[in-house]
Amino acid sequence: MRKILLQLDSDRAPSVFDAITAYDAGAEVLLQHGGVQPEEVRDLVYGAMFTRGVGDLKNSAVFIGGTDVAKGEAMLREARNAFFGPMRVSVMLDANGCNTTATAAVVKILSAGDPTAMKVVVLAGTGPVGQRAAALLANEGAEVILTSRTLERAERVCAALAERFEVRVTPAAVPDADATRRVLEGAHAVLCAGAAGVTLVEETVWRPHATLRAVADVNAVPPLGAGGVEVTWDGKEIEGKKLFGAIGIGDFKMKVHRRCIARLFEQNDLVLDAEEIFALAKELAR
Repeated sequence: MRKILLQLDSDRAPSVFDAITAYDAGAEVLLQHGGVQPEEVRDLVYGAMFTRGVGDLKNSAVFIGGTDVAKGEAMLREARNAFFGPMRVSVMLDANGCNTTATAAVVKILSAGDPTAMKVVVLAGTGPVGQRAAALLANEGAEVILTSRTLERAERVCAALAERFEVRVTPAAVPDADATRRVLEGAHAVLCAGAAGVTLVEETVWRPHATLRAVADVNAVPPLGAGGVEVTWDGKEIEGKKLFGAIGIGDFKMKVHRRCIARLFEQNDLVLDAEEIFALAKELAR
């Protein structure tokens, strides 16, 4: 029986990136639907559920993508609500790469030390990757500070993380370079999670920093989020610090993404969201 992946994308054109990754991970047939609204998910999922017997449902799975993460989360809720009893298929949420990129970045940061003894700053962390990375780090026991240009925005995001992940993340406003230096005082790791093409921490700041042990950047578009950190670096050590560029993180993200897709076809009742994908990432990193 062929492994069929139902790709539900909130964007008009379903992601080519996600499609190729799905095939590389072992999906044999890909059914792509673009422009999907949350209220349309149930009937699409029913199509995947009711065409095969319970014993064969592990060969059907659902991938939820698109650039709108909030809509992706709503689509995941609708998919889960469609399941009942043994009638279910495995489903994965990775809208805009939010879960696989965040988990890969967090695994890299945790390689620098015990999270319970770490203070981690997530710069420009109000986007989907920054939010999930902050939550996962906090759940591992790290002291986490999430920044935005305005305190109000950072506070709203931290409140949402407390509700969704039940973790405490401290908000901070970082409108300029001086504020960046202040928020990094005593920090052991920094993750640059802002928009492409914006430098968040200069090399002159992180290189001489007394306590930093890891610098990670998920931006591959020049100028880079962490000045002086090459995109291909994957733990390169300079001045006692492990440095991770976007491609160094991205290579591991791809391994996580492919492993998650493969896992979908091992059973019919998996739900892969941030926490579950992070657990798989930690397994791969061992």
